Amino acid sequence: MAKRPVPKYDFKAFGAAIKAARTGRKESRKKVGDEMFISPRYLANIENKGQHPSLQILPKFADILINSISYALPLMRRSVAKQALNVILRGTRTNAIFGVGTA
Repeated sequence: MAKRPVPKYDFKAFGAAIKAARTGRKESRKKVGDEMFISPRYLANIENKGQHPSLQILPKFADILINSISYALPLMRRSVAKQALNVILRGTRTNAIFGVGTA
């Protein structure tokens, strides 16, 4: 049986938003990488080449770099922003931060 076709999303705009947030805070890739327990090279690939970040890393970007997700959303295309926000909001830790699913 053939696999269902899954659209590939371009994360270049997300990477650009992450880079803008990081440089806006005047933080180096090394510092942010150390905080997130990822290599500076991996962070550079996400920022510059649009490498797909792992699902474990997406909530960390929201927690560490983007205090308000609304900062990054205007920098991204609507479809990419919607997908990135949906992935981020699925994490239980991040849900509490954004007040999603709380009474």
